[in-house]
Amino acid sequence: MVRFPRISPRFNIAPSQPVLAITNSRDGFQVNHFQWGLIPGWSKDPASGQAMINARSETAATKPSFKGAFRYRRCLIPANGFYEWKSAGNRSKQAMCVRLKEAPLFAMAGLWEQWQGPDGTELETCSVLTTTANALLESIHPRMPVILEPNQFNRWLSSERTPIPQLESLLQTFPAEEMEAFPVSSYVNKVAHDSPECIAPIQEQKTLF
Repeated sequence: MVRFPRISPRFNIAPSQPVLAITNSRDGFQVNHFQWGLIPGWSKDPASGQAMINARSETAATKPSFKGAFRYRRCLIPANGFYEWKSAGNRSKQAMCVRLKEAPLFAMAGLWEQWQGPDGTELETCSVLTTTANALLESIHPRMPVILEPNQFNRWLSSERTPIPQLESLLQTFPAEEMEAFPVSSYVNKVAHDSPECIAPIQEQKTLF
C-alpha cells in the first residue's frame, strides 16, 4: 500500500522547501513531503539543515550528522531532472538542467530525519546522497546525486537490518551515456520562479524578463 499526499508539479525547489520523498514503514510505502536540508535529531539549531541538503555517500554511514538516518531512515527522492551550475568565465555561471535520456522519472537516494524543538515544533527533513560525477557532469560539477536503478529501490528502502556494506554498494555513479545536460535560462536562478520555463532549453525560450 502506498499513501499519497497532495502533489503539485515543481520546477525549481530550493533548500528548506518541501521535497517529495518515498519511505518504507510497517504500513507499507509512504509518499511524504520533507523539508530539504537534513536536521539531525540531536541538533539544537534547525538552521543547520540548510547546510545539509547533500550527504556524501562515501562518509554518510559514519558521519555523526547522517549515520543514524543511513542506518534506519533511508528514502527515495523522485525527480525528472536536477540543476547544476557550470562556470562560464568572468565569474558567471550557466544553469544546466540534467535528466535521463529515456526515463521521464528517476529516483535519487536520500536520507531523512525527525527533529523536535524545545517548543514542541516537529520537522521531517531530508538530504540527497551524492557521489563522484560521471564523464558527462564532471566538467560541470565534481559531484552528482546518487541515482538508483528501479531494481535497487526495495533494497534501499528495506526496513530489515541490511548490512552497511550492502547499502553502500548501491551508491554508484550513474552511467553518463544514459544522461543528458542542456543550458537553461538564468530565470531559474530566482527561487520565486517555479514554472515550466525553468526547464526549457535556452534555444526554445522566449524573452522571460
